[in-house]
Amino acid sequence: MIAIIPARGGSKGLPGKNIRDLCGKPMIAYTIEAALSSKYITDVIVSTDDLGIYKIALAHGAKDTFLRPSELATDSARAIDNYLYTLDRLNKEYDYDVNEFIVLQPTSPLRKTEDIDKAIELFESKNADSVISYSEEHHPISWHKYINGNGKLENIFPDSLNNRQDERVSYYPNGAIFIFKYKLICSGSYYTDNSYPFLMPRNRSVDVDTLEDFEYLEFLMEKIHE
Repeated sequence: MIAIIPARGGSKGLPGKNIRDLCGKPMIAYTIEAALSSKYITDVIVSTDDLGIYKIALAHGAKDTFLRPSELATDSARAIDNYLYTLDRLNKEYDYDVNEFIVLQPTSPLRKTEDIDKAIELFESKNADSVISYSEEHHPISWHKYINGNGKLENIFPDSLNNRQDERVSYYPNGAIFIFKYKLICSGSYYTDNSYPFLMPRNRSVDVDTLEDFEYLEFLMEKIHE
């Protein structure tokens, strides 16, 4: 199975986050190294529009392929379109025959190789169309609200005054692992009735988008290495 690591250069929430120094090495290196250590991943493909990110990725073991076009690295570009572009070029120009693949975002560096391998094993054992990593939500989604243009609370769901313990547990996608059949992505979807969650603990589910996320990640990494 090949791994695609999407890492565009134009992050707005935290500029340069994919190669920001994290405890002595670029953040993207943790994901590349975890993928290379997998029992099931044959090639690690970093999909980026940024030459600097690309060179750093190659230095840490990613395969030398190609840069993605700038129109697939904008804020409005869809991830699924980038996957299709990447897979199409790999199949046509690099003699791949990809039927299934895994996406590992570099913004989830606490994900372990063990997580990757177990998610792939779940995907294979279920003959799944997709497996996506999830974590348990600690607060019921029925408590969530919108805030309208007047600054007032607006219901998303019917009002519920139940205690947390009385509500059904829900789960959120943590952004760490996505495994897809190629034909599913070609259909323009991530899910079917044959999709499964791979559950991960919250302490390995930090997804970096802001400076606050990154500083929390640094704190966790330093605790791990104490």
